[in-house]
Parts: sequence; structure tokens; C-alpha cells
Amino acid sequence: MRILHTSDWHLGRSLEHISRIDEQKAFIDELANIADDQQVDLVLVAGDIYDTYNPSAAAEELFYEAMDRLGGKGRRAVVVIAGNHDNPERLCAASPLAYRNGIILLGYPSSNAGEYKIGAEGIDIIDAGPGWLELSLARLEHNAVILTMPYPSEARLEELISREADEDELQKAYSDKIKGIFSSLSAKFRDDTVNLIVAHLFLMGGSTSDSERTLQVGGAMTVEPSAIPEKAHYAALGHLHRPQQIKSAPCPAYYAGSPLAYSFSEADYAKAVFIVDAVPGREAEVKPIYLNSGKPLKRWCADRGIGQALEWCEQGRDTNAWIDLEIVTDRVLTADEHKAIRSLHPGIINIRPRIVAEETEQPNVAGREGRKIDELFRDYYKYRTGAEIPDEMMQAFIEIINDESEENGDEATYGTYADQAENDAAEEEADVSETQAS
Repeated sequence: MRILHTSDWHLGRSLEHISRIDEQKAFIDELANIADDQQVDLVLVAGDIYDTYNPSAAAEELFYEAMDRLGGKGRRAVVVIAGNHDNPERLCAASPLAYRNGIILLGYPSSNAGEYKIGAEGIDIIDAGPGWLELSLARLEHNAVILTMPYPSEARLEELISREADEDELQKAYSDKIKGIFSSLSAKFRDDTVNLIVAHLFLMGGSTSDSERTLQVGGAMTVEPSAIPEKAHYAALGHLHRPQQIKSAPCPAYYAGSPLAYSFSEADYAKAVFIVDAVPGREAEVKPIYLNSGKPLKRWCADRGIGQALEWCEQGRDTNAWIDLEIVTDRVLTADEHKAIRSLHPGIINIRPRIVAEETEQPNVAGREGRKIDELFRDYYKYRTGAEIPDEMMQAFIEIINDESEENGDEATYGTYADQAENDAAEEEADVSETQAS
């Protein structure tokens, strides 16, 4: 049996408000071609299909297209489970139609794949119950027994794991609960079947990245690798975005990772799906297939200033990438400089000046009395940034101060606030003296 393992599509997700839907379409196209070229029998999609509980119409349309192509219009079985970003009910709403084409959608840890009848010729659910199914594919001599674990939050497990506040106790109780479920379900594994697990959870020892953006990564919601049944030929995992094997697990356990890099913490990560060849009684053979779709994410650091950054752009460096650009400089970059950089390379997402200057002395608080507010602001800006304030920023500050003065009906402008305060104090003192004299 040849299995294709993928996960964490996050359809509809953007990068700093830049839509990635076209890149995600390219990934689905590449994935469908891999399934065809590799003559895959079964596709396991290990959760986080969407990026939000309420995905866009474009994201849902892409998911349905992906199911149609991966299923080969009923020629190939597909099992999809919900991740923590997915709405279980919404993901499974299309089940009556999906099952007719050999596509099994499961939203909860207790979901029963046998609730609907498979309509695709040559694909049958022989037996099923909460959290497991036995799948028969007509062209193969052996069946697959699959343990399914859509994201097992405490709410989705319908059980409060522990009332203890201590995180270590919570983690152990949660891990033990997952282990107990797997242990019970693994009794369905047989010597004459291909024994598989598809789960969306965080195994301890997995490498995370910033793009997971989960409500509960690590801490109390982690699971000991020993919870995975050793009789499994392969555990197809979802949740973490870096493709990786959990080597401490008792069976081959892999995270396929996300197909696209979704944060700059994943810059230069290789993205992959896994092809698994498994037959009863033998160890599974696992190989990665690295993906080409989607723009890579790159980090640039122009340590010689803005001129170096402009030179890179003019040279056409990383033209097909999204760029996070850091520029080492001794001053604040102007709006025109930002515009020039972005016009030369539309893929630049962030421009972050890192101002390096000689250490400036902290402003003397005692010396502020009687000074004009524009002078104080100029000194403060230099203290915080190490550079002189740009003229356009200073002018904007002056205009704001003057506008506020006019709204308050004051004749004083930005340059006389300190003097006005001294006059007010003097007038108050005079009033007190006059009262005492009376």
C-alpha cells in the first residue's frame, strides 16, 4: 500500500496581509500531480486544512477542488481529520457528498467513519467505530486499519483532564489520556493489515516555529512519544510546520509540516510531503518528496546601509521570494527611501531599520525647565533613536502641537508651553499673596 501524508495546509492564510491563495493553488496542483505520478493508494491529511474557523469562500473552494483531484474521482481513498484551526462541523458538512467519492472527513476524536456509506467503486469501509476504521481497497490484497485522532482538545475529548493547576500534572494527565485512547484502539491492529495512525497533536520533542500560532502548543497539551502504539507501521502527524521525524516514538512517526512557509522563522526551510510504502509484517519505507510550489521566505540584513539594500534589489536578488529586510543605519529612513526599495523589489514585506550610533547621554531632567517643547522633543528623539529627527517628522510634530493649541483657544504655540507654565505658577502665587494680605 502506498500512502501520501500531508498536513497543515492553512488555506486562506496570508503573510503580513499578503494573500497566499495563488501559492496555495500551486501547491494543490503539485500535490495532485505527486499523488498521480507516485500511484498513491491512500492520502492522509493530518489536520489544519483551513487557517480559521470561518474560512473564506476562496479557501473552501480550493479545498473541494483538492479533494476532487486527490480522490481521483473515486479511484483513490482520502482520509482528512480536523486540526485545531478547523471547525469540525464545517469541515465535515460535505460528508454526504464526500463519502460518495471515497473521501472520509472526520472532525472529532470520537468521530465514527462508518456513519456514511462509501459510494466509490473499489473503496469500502469494512468496519469502523469511534476513532478507527478498517479500509479496503479493491486493487490491494491487504486492508488498512487506521486510528484517527482529530485535534484532541479537552473540549473535543468531552472531558476535563485534571483540576490541578500545576502544568506538569496537567501535561501528564493529558498525555496519559491520549495514550489510553491509542492503547485501546490499537487492539484493532492485526498482523495481516497495514496499521496506520493519523493524528493532529504535539508530540514532545517536536521542533516548533513561530507560524504555528496555536492556542496551545507545548505545556499541558503535549503528548509523550511513547503514547504512539508500537504496532503501527506509520503515524502521520499534523500540527507542527517543520517536516520532521519524532525519533523517540516507538514506530515511524512523522510531521509532514506546512506546504508553505508561513512566517519568517521558517526562512530557508525545505517543505515536503511523505510517501510511505507499507505491507503487513514488514517495516514501512518512508521517503520525503520536496515541494517546489510557493515562494520561499528570505531574511536580508544590509549591514552596510541602505545603499547595499538598493544594490541587492537592482541585482535581482531573490526575485521570486518574500523578503524581511533589516537595514543597519545611523538614521531613520525617509519615506522616499522606503518607496524606492519597494519599487525595485515588490516581494519585500518588511523594512526594519536598525539604528546604530554612538551612545547618547540621557537628557538632563533638571535642564528641561523653561525649554521649548520642540527642543525637548528633538532631544528625546535623538536619545531614543541615536539619530537626528528628520525634518518632515519634526514639521509634523509642530503642526500637531499648533493644532491642539488652536482647538484649546490658546494663543501660545509649541514654543511657549514651558513659559506659559511658569506664568501660571507666578499668577497663582500672586493670588495667594493677595488673599493673605486681605
